[in-house]
Amino acid sequence: MRISFPLNFWLKSVQALALTVAVCFTLGATDAASRYTDLNHRLMCTCSCAEILGECNHVGCTSSTQELDELRDGVGANKSDKEILDSFVVKYGAVVLAAPTKQGFDLVAWIAPFAVFAAAMLGTILLIRHWTVSRPQLEPQPSSPEMDAIRDRIRRETGADGGY
Repeated sequence: MRISFPLNFWLKSVQALALTVAVCFTLGATDAASRYTDLNHRLMCTCSCAEILGECNHVGCTSSTQELDELRDGVGANKSDKEILDSFVVKYGAVVLAAPTKQGFDLVAWIAPFAVFAAAMLGTILLIRHWTVSRPQLEPQPSSPEMDAIRDRIRRETGADGGY
C-alpha cells in the first residue's frame, strides 16, 4: 500500500526546514560575545606583529589590550559593526582591517588574483594551441634500399627489434 502526500505537506516541510536552518544560523548572532569575537577577528593588531587582533599573543603587546578594550566598549555601547570598524579605520588607518573593503579601489584586491589566474590560464591555453597548430608536420621520406638497410642495422645493434 502506497501512501501519497499532498503537495501542501511537502511545501510546509520545506518551509519548516528553511526556518530551522535560518534559526540555527542566526542563533547567537546578536550575542555581544560572539559579535566581539567576530569583530576582533576582522581587525589586525597595530603593533606590527601581523597578527589578527583577537589572536595577538606576543609578550608585552601594548596595542592589542588597548584596541581590544576599545572594541569591547564599542560592542558594549551597542554600536553597529560598521560603526565600530569605521572608528578603527579613522583612528588607525585602513591597515587595521584584516581584509580589504569591497568598495572603491580596494575592490581591486579582491578581483586581481582571480583576473591574473584567468589571464594565465588563457595565455597557457593559447600558447599550447599555438604550439600544436604551428608544429611542422613531418612528411614520410621515400624509402630507399640503402636507408632500409641502415634502419635494419640500427634496430639490430640497439636491440630495438625485440632481440630477434
